[in-house]
Amino acid sequence: MKHVTIIVPEGYANLSSIAGAFQIFNRANGYWQKKGNKPMMNVRIAGFVQELKLDAGFFSIHPVNISDIPKTDLLIIPSVSHEYDRVIMSNALLIDWIRGQYKSGAEIASICTGAFLLAATGLLEGKCCSTHWNAAEDFRRLFPNVNLQVDKLLTVEPGIYTNGGAYSFLNLMLFLVEKYFDRDTAIFCSKVFQIDIERASQSPFFIFQAQKNHGDDIVCKAQNYIEENLSEKISFGDLASKLAISRRNFDRRFFKAVGNTPVEYLQRVKVEVAKKTLEKGKKSVFEVMNDVGYSDDKAFREVFRKITGLSPLDYKARFNRESVLAVFDFHEKPLEVNFIPNKFQSD
Repeated sequence: MKHVTIIVPEGYANLSSIAGAFQIFNRANGYWQKKGNKPMMNVRIAGFVQELKLDAGFFSIHPVNISDIPKTDLLIIPSVSHEYDRVIMSNALLIDWIRGQYKSGAEIASICTGAFLLAATGLLEGKCCSTHWNAAEDFRRLFPNVNLQVDKLLTVEPGIYTNGGAYSFLNLMLFLVEKYFDRDTAIFCSKVFQIDIERASQSPFFIFQAQKNHGDDIVCKAQNYIEENLSEKISFGDLASKLAISRRNFDRRFFKAVGNTPVEYLQRVKVEVAKKTLEKGKKSVFEVMNDVGYSDDKAFREVFRKITGLSPLDYKARFNRESVLAVFDFHEKPLEVNFIPNKFQSD
């Protein structure tokens, strides 16, 4: 039997990621036993704290003492508070315990911002990792040597698994269920909990936020120019000349300050504006494409899909209110059928 430990950190932990992981593993275990197998997992919730009160005290968790767990096979790190520096400082003992368990052969899975606790162990140095897209800036600041891939819903390294943000942890749980049980059990859980088992990216949910607190005035001026001239064809060579800086130095400083090349930044800003227009407005994809300065339909669709994981039309169908309501109207409208009497039918 595999021993699974869902940890409870000091300070704060997301209740859903703890309870959700616990429920899915136990449901998988129950299904597995109904098929005539012995129990696969023993799932425990443990920490160095005796009680953790959450959400204004409406909920509380009473974990078992983690010191009483000498060894575990799978360790789940839940989502943590957004005060990342404080979380890391107040959980030094837990971080050491996680590191020790991995070195003793345990596998580790982090949920959402739980990646900060995982990265603090040093086990992610030089490895790939995902977390919530909204935490990416802080993560890169604290862990510059980790290969953060916020577009990925899941990342897999030897014995280490991470996932993106919020309720995408459900897909991580299905991944682990399939790994430890089998595909049939994972499909069962996906149906019972109604989780899309094939989701692979959090890109459609990403909201691009311009990084401007970097302190580089020249880069900030370039960002403002880009955002104010989206419909125009921008030459970055000309823009660098206007800012009295060489193109090579401009590119270097821009990437250092923003984390994107000027071209990537321009594409992301254009796509973010296009997304918002598609979500709220009645404009066609062609009109939106022109508004953000694209004249080539193929190029626009390729860039849009690269950044969001969806085509512009699919994105509009998913997030535009009128498009969604149209689907509901179609399904909810009663079917009107006019019966034509069969001429061979007797009265």
